[in-house]
Amino acid sequence: MTDLILHEYAASGNCYKIRLTAAHAGIPLERREYDITAGATRTPAFLERINPNGRIPVLQVGDDFLPESGAACLYLADGSPLIPQDRFDRADMLHWMFWEQYHHEPNIATLRFWRTTIGEAGLDDVQRALLPVKRAAGEAALAVMDTHLARTPFLAAGRFTVADIALYAYTHVAEDGGFALRLYPAIQAWLRRVAALPGHIAM
Repeated sequence: MTDLILHEYAASGNCYKIRLTAAHAGIPLERREYDITAGATRTPAFLERINPNGRIPVLQVGDDFLPESGAACLYLADGSPLIPQDRFDRADMLHWMFWEQYHHEPNIATLRFWRTTIGEAGLDDVQRALLPVKRAAGEAALAVMDTHLARTPFLAAGRFTVADIALYAYTHVAEDGGFALRLYPAIQAWLRRVAALPGHIAM
């Protein structure tokens, strides 16, 4: 495989998804760290060469650059057991990955970032006003996961897929954002199953 470089901020769950996928697929990655709190992804060089959207993660494949964690995970997992062959199972895996980016990450990951990186004292008025909205939406997302995982060991196809990687990343650190995982027993059991799998790496 072409040499792969992950342009990342290691504390980001979106970056961790890519490292975790690579670990399960047995693919080595070179890692390059950027301090997003210091604007390292907003420099002219970064915007021109790596990602004009000014965000990480970005997976560099030779001379090509692939932004967005889901796209990078799918690239790394292609042809591996992490992606189901069955047409419906594969679509269901993608359903959970899309759901994560729309319902889960914008709430759970955002509150984690606000609490652990910015700090509540550093929030602006808009962010403060959004706290209860994002908390309620994050709790609703966790409830959906918990209900689903009470019926199945993994999110899609009845086995471990990229969908589990996508949702494990920010769910396992949801308490950093003030969410009480003890309220979601099926999620807790799923987190233990994922962490016990061969090839698992910590954040």
